[in-house]
Amino acid sequence: MSVSTAALESSVCAPLPVLGQDVTVPLVTGGEVTYAALDYAASAPALQRVWDDVAAYAPYYGSVHRGAGYLSQLSTDLFESSRRTVAEFLGCRADDQVVFTRSTTDSLNLLAAAIPANCQVFVYETEHHASLLPWRDAQVTYLNAPRTPGQAVETLERALTDRDPYGPALVCVTGASNVTGELWPVRELAAAAHAHGARIVLDAAQLAPHHPVDIAELDVDWVAFSGHKLYAPFGSGVLAGRADWLQAAEPYLAGGGASRKVARRADGGVDVDWHTTAARHEAGSPNVIGVYSIASACKALTEAGFDNLVAREQELVSRVREGLAEVPEVQVLSLFGDDAPRVGVISFVVRGWNSSHFAAALSAEYGIGVRDGLFCAHPLVRTLLGSDPQDPGECGAPEAEPGERSLNAIRVSFGAGTPDEHIDRFLRAVTELVREGAQWKYRTEDGRCVPDRGEAAQV
Repeated sequence: MSVSTAALESSVCAPLPVLGQDVTVPLVTGGEVTYAALDYAASAPALQRVWDDVAAYAPYYGSVHRGAGYLSQLSTDLFESSRRTVAEFLGCRADDQVVFTRSTTDSLNLLAAAIPANCQVFVYETEHHASLLPWRDAQVTYLNAPRTPGQAVETLERALTDRDPYGPALVCVTGASNVTGELWPVRELAAAAHAHGARIVLDAAQLAPHHPVDIAELDVDWVAFSGHKLYAPFGSGVLAGRADWLQAAEPYLAGGGASRKVARRADGGVDVDWHTTAARHEAGSPNVIGVYSIASACKALTEAGFDNLVAREQELVSRVREGLAEVPEVQVLSLFGDDAPRVGVISFVVRGWNSSHFAAALSAEYGIGVRDGLFCAHPLVRTLLGSDPQDPGECGAPEAEPGERSLNAIRVSFGAGTPDEHIDRFLRAVTELVREGAQWKYRTEDGRCVPDRGEAAQV
């Protein structure tokens, strides 16, 4: 069974309370408007529940695993109970480890440092750079972008069958694209990997905030995700899964916390006995606030009823896609086609518009925050735009003037805290900008498209 969207229910939940819901921003045309945060794929706003939990704990903050005092013991208990909460949220197996990191990028770099010698890594060109780039010390096979879920499985099976020499192998795949939002056939890819003696790591950065993730059900070996996309923006991440490669590897960072015993040798050197638990890769004072915020978000999503959250988000996805389809100049980017299941992440280009110009106008004239660029998935966006892989372009705005074609796209993303009004305003703004044009002049400044604040700016 593939990762798939939950069946829509007859009644769905209201959006979850998040910070920033009442923040107002100035419009270049005059006045203010409540900010519409539609860039969840980059960083989701903090759930109010997460913020309240962190605020309640903050006065009791203490060192973890280090002190005998009450606050230290309380903080240690909180830290380790958070580990258990995350393990439950991910459906971890009994012998899996949950390692706390800084982010998805950090998690995958940790795993890259722990893979056995001579391990071959297989990764699709469609991956975010966080999962495309960490494998610098391994033999890497980059797989071409598939155009159907079935083709993704077939491509992987061929690559694993043809590998030479036969030895340890790791497949890295996203659960939901950070560009198209499309869900990947994770369970089928895991089955293919295991049938050919390989392991698989799931980049769940865009999947975990939008859809339940169950390690045992998906039969993946590891899962990586970031707190700042899971409504817990305090600089923490997770790598969860099988312990053997992690236990056999040198510590990701050497230092206090990772070491169980350190002793001087007679020759003047140092002998170190490293931990075999998750602490082996958690050297230094951990980000207790970040870890606790992830656990709080996991609890909040579970208690709200994740299936209900998925159902509501799917209604928003349908509304956005149907609204964009009514504007002929808009082209929505997709690998697997219109019928592919997806989360609340949609990228598009607008004929006749520079993508940075369009995103700047959404912000300056409508108070809507979206993302423009290549979304740290350069090969994928270039493939979707039909451009040459060597064409220029980078994360962020291109060096193109408003109105000129750019190699970038526009991404709108939303989730559990998105009000209906934000979606309605976004669709209205897209329609008005395409049909009537921007109300203001824009220029490129330091690589970004910004409103021209000169006296003759208005048109």
